[in-house]
Amino acid sequence: MDRVVFLDRDGTINKEITYLHRPRDLVILPGVPQAIRMLRSSGFRIVVVTNQAGIGRGYYTVEQMHALHRHLNERLKEDGAAIDSFYFCPHHPEHGIGEYKKTCRCRKPGIGMFEAAEQKYEIDRSRSFMVGDKRIDVEAGHNYGVTGILVGTGYGREEREKSRQLGEEPFYDFYAETLMDAAEYIIGKEFMSHE
Repeated sequence: MDRVVFLDRDGTINKEITYLHRPRDLVILPGVPQAIRMLRSSGFRIVVVTNQAGIGRGYYTVEQMHALHRHLNERLKEDGAAIDSFYFCPHHPEHGIGEYKKTCRCRKPGIGMFEAAEQKYEIDRSRSFMVGDKRIDVEAGHNYGVTGILVGTGYGREEREKSRQLGEEPFYDFYAETLMDAAEYIIGKEFMSHE
């Protein structure tokens, strides 16, 4: 069975830039390559699941997104890290154009991207995780049946603060300031479960 760490992209791996699609605008967040390398060397698959409504809105093409992902992986490989697979949702229920304007299963918090990953991996949900900087990332993870980690980069810190101000119970299983903190938590949890 595959242990998978599903990662959101924007705000989790790279700096949040509205409708990022140009390789030159990609800024990988500090510590991310090291965190990914650490998770991979602990036996986890790294799978990106990303809502890309900019495609549906006509701001950039699927090919431009693939080019960005290739560039991201090249940059990560310079630091001995890599992403195993990328899954994306190009749809938007209101703002999509043509075939992209629809309510789909793949847009987070839906689980279509996770299900697509099952075509390639035999996912052990009890030992897999979803890490992202938004509530919808954590909810998608929960909807799929994996542990949901909110990371404080991107929108994460303000999402957590907003939730606290409303007096809600935490909507995440764990809060990590950075992806490295999340990686350390995941590896620690894995270690504890096998002692």
